[in-house]
Formats: sequence, structure tokens, C-alpha cells
Amino acid sequence: MIKQVVRLGDLLIDKGLITQDQLMHVLSLQKESNFTKKLGELLIQEGYVTYKEIARELSSQLNIEFIDIYGEELDFKLISRYPMHVLENAEAIPLREDDEYIYIATSNPLNYDALEALEHIVISKPIKLLLALDEDVRNIFQRIEIIQNTKTIAEEVKREISDEAYKSDNDESAVMRLITLIIKDAIIRNASDIHIEPDAHEVSVRCRVDGILHEIFVFELAIYNAIASRIKILGNLDISERRKAQDGRFSMEIDKGLYDFRLSTTPTFFGESIVMRILDQQKILLKLIDLGLEDENLSVFENIINSPFGIVLITGPTGSGKTTTLYAALNEIKSLENKILTVEDPIEYQLPLVQQVQVNEKVGFGFFAALKSFLRQDPDVIMVGEIRDMETLNAAAQASLTGHLVFSTLHTNDAPSAISRMVQMGLEPYLIADSLLAVVAQRLVRKNCEYCKVEYKPHKNLLAKVAPYVSTAPLFYKGKGCPKCNMSGYSGRLMIVEILQISDTVSLMISNNASKFEIAKTAQEEGMFTPMVADGVKKALQGIIPLEEVMRVTKG
Repeated sequence: MIKQVVRLGDLLIDKGLITQDQLMHVLSLQKESNFTKKLGELLIQEGYVTYKEIARELSSQLNIEFIDIYGEELDFKLISRYPMHVLENAEAIPLREDDEYIYIATSNPLNYDALEALEHIVISKPIKLLLALDEDVRNIFQRIEIIQNTKTIAEEVKREISDEAYKSDNDESAVMRLITLIIKDAIIRNASDIHIEPDAHEVSVRCRVDGILHEIFVFELAIYNAIASRIKILGNLDISERRKAQDGRFSMEIDKGLYDFRLSTTPTFFGESIVMRILDQQKILLKLIDLGLEDENLSVFENIINSPFGIVLITGPTGSGKTTTLYAALNEIKSLENKILTVEDPIEYQLPLVQQVQVNEKVGFGFFAALKSFLRQDPDVIMVGEIRDMETLNAAAQASLTGHLVFSTLHTNDAPSAISRMVQMGLEPYLIADSLLAVVAQRLVRKNCEYCKVEYKPHKNLLAKVAPYVSTAPLFYKGKGCPKCNMSGYSGRLMIVEILQISDTVSLMISNNASKFEIAKTAQEEGMFTPMVADGVKKALQGIIPLEEVMRVTKG
């Protein structure tokens, strides 16, 4: 292998990514660590550059092709020629070979000694390096380990499938035990969803933990049909129908705990994508204080939900915790003295002292029809799972104007946008002004693991974005990964919010068709609105979340 002398620090200075002073600072840190840390690692740690920036410059300087490793099919026969510890030491994955070369993706092309050790293992052909992201290479190593660990289970399932005595509805079958294992593993990880996804060569099982998907199992395609059919039987779906989406529900007792599962199947190019939402009945009876609201926002929200009438909208994308916030609000105000009616699609959790209604579009009983019937039921509080059309929106506005407190959700990116969305849907501005009480926009962000969080320095560009919300010398914290958090650095999630209260001034502006920017500016000047990024940065400064999480879900 031909070694090229590349001084990474000088290269990054030439490209204007770091300064000479920053390089000298990092070199001193490297000396303090007794040279146990790499220069690039320290540059990233200090927030001067990102790994992608380093990789891009190395690719250009070394004339090594940059590759998306996920676009490549893994050749396990080729990988098996190399001892795993040698591959991990070289931070390299053998991808493929042709008549001339063995192509190896590495995240560290300057690690010449380790790469030469690879070249000496298989001497039939020279290696040709490809550059890949460090995170991608580490994830592929994890995937290889998962595949090796699940081979035994997959073989047992294949044997039972080929056995004439095998029946997919047998609770003791290998397939059912495999499904139970997948579900148990997801529950142990505190996952919210399980995704089973086939592709051209294998089946990937991923879990959404704290809002992020993690691959936990990889199986051969041969056992996919058995898994899919058994899950569809559990959810009372048509196992012969694979051309259209289906929805179902089932319950299972796992380790003496009862869990509900909301099942969804969607046909894809390689088969049906199956998603199971895990619903733990014990987790929904949250109090508002458990949501992670700051004291000021908590006080404002408590005042809003105890209002006698008006519309309270919870906004945010799918998976931002809107339903949990609605349930926590209803749980806070429910009592024997008021009547609460909800219409949902679907009903995810059962709440005491609350009358819950399931949408049934097949018989024409949608949100609008349910809302009309509610007004004859003498309710005090109404919750509409989602406002999807003009009829439902108008009915909600009329209900609020006739003395009801109405909760609902809307899909918008921020709180002021909800007003524009309501106008676009066709509701007259004066009705919005008269009926709207407040808009709460929210996102869920991952919390630092309390067992392994350490002080760190975010990237300089990130700090520039939040400069208006921080002091001159802010301290930030981030989990470095430990066994308690499954080496992720995160444990649990909390909410960051922005609450737009509709004051008399803002109400008048809405009637006069003011833009969302004018409304946001005026509300902020009145102290009736604070942007979500400010709430997030405040929690980051408290060490609860890393700053990257704030910028991941807000515009900054």
C-alpha cells in the first residue's frame, strides 16, 4: 500500500475549516492525552469540524472515492475471510471483489498499519480503498454481529417451516416464539414501535427507541412469510391480502404485564412492511408535570386547560407526543363534576371518567359526525383526535363559541402556523379570533443518560445558531454511552414546547388577516409567546439534553 503523507491539521487550515490557533489548541490536548486520542477525534470533540467535513477533504486529497456503504450488499463470504478483530482495528468493511481488486470501505484511510495487516491476510489481490462515514462503518459492524447472533433462531424457524407438522397458529411454534422474543426485546429497550421490513435479500427488524430507529434483528428472507402471516393472524387481518394496507390490534401478556399492539401493514416492493405500535396501559396516566414542561410553561398550560371555553390546539409532526399531551391534560381536569367526550382514530388508551368514541368511517361516523352528536350529549370538555377537514374545524369552532372547551391536534411546524392552516382550511378569520384560546407546538427530544453524561463542546456552527439564547461561556453536556443506556448516550425523552396565547391584540390581528410572522412578533413582545428553540436551549444548558437534539427538531 502506498503511503501518502497527509497532515490533517494543515489540510483543514488550507480549506478554511479551522484556524492555526484551534489546531495548536487541539495538538496540546493530544499531548495531554499522551497521544491516545487521534487529531481528528479531538477536532470533532472541540466542535471545530464534523466527521463529514474531514471525510470530504480526505476523499479529495487522497483521491479515494467516497461511498454510501448502505447502498452496498454485504458479501458475508468475503467478510468471513478476515478475522473480525482485524477488521475492527482497521475500521474497515470488505465489500466486494472483481478480477483486479478487493474493495474495502474504511472510515480511517490514514490508518496504514492496520490496513496493511488486512492486505497481508488475503494476498491474491491488492485492496482498493473506499471512504465511508465512521458512524456507518460502526453500524455495519453492529449489523454483522446481529446477523451472527440470530442465525440459530432463524435456522430453527426454517426447520419447523419445512416440517409438515408445522402450523403457524401454534403458540409453541418457533415462529410464535420468535415473534414473542422480538416483542420482549423491544419492551426491554422501552421501544415505542417495532418495524419488520423485507428487502431483496433479508428481513430487518428495527425498534424505535426515544424516537430513533435501531436495528435489533436481521433474518433470512425465507422466514419472512411465516412471521408476517402469524402477526396478521394475531391482529385478525386477512393473511391472503397482500396488495393493500390493513390495520389491526391485539394484546399480549409479556412478563406479567398486559400490552396492547396497534398493527399496520403496507405493501412494498419486496413484501409487506409491518409496524407494531406498543401501547403500555400503565404509562399513559401521566401528569402534566411528568411531560417535562418548564415551571413557566407548566403554569401557562395549566391556566389554559382550566379555561371554561375555547379551542386549544396541540400541533407538531407525527410522533411528537401530541396524543400523550392531550391525555395528560384530560387526566388533569377530569372529575365527577364535568363530562368529557373524546373522538379518536384509533383509541390508544382508556381513560377513567372519560367517554371515548372510536371513529368508524365505514359506516359514515367520522370526526365531524361524532362532534355533531357530542353537542347533544351535554359535555363540558370535548377532545377531537385530529382536525382533518373544514367541517370538523367549523364544528369545533362552533362548539367552543357555545361554551365548550375543545382540545384537538393539527399538523403544523410551529404554533403561529396553526392560524394560517386554519385559514387555509376555510375557517373565517373572525371565527378563529373568537374561538382560539391557545396553540401549543411541541417536539420530543432525547434526554442525556444521567449515568454517563459529560461536558462537551458543540460544533461552532451550532453555537452560532443559538447565540441569542446563551451566555458568553455556556456549558453543554452529552451522554458518551454506557451499559445503562445501551451505549447510546440517551435515556428517555421529554417535551420542548412553544405556547402561543391569544391575547386581545393578537385576536384583533387574526381578524385583520395578519401574517404568522407579525403575530409571532407581537405575541413575543407581549410576553405571550417564546420560540421553541429557547425552551430547548434552556434544557440543554441545564444538562438535560444535548444541544444537537434541539437543532434536530427546530429551525433554530
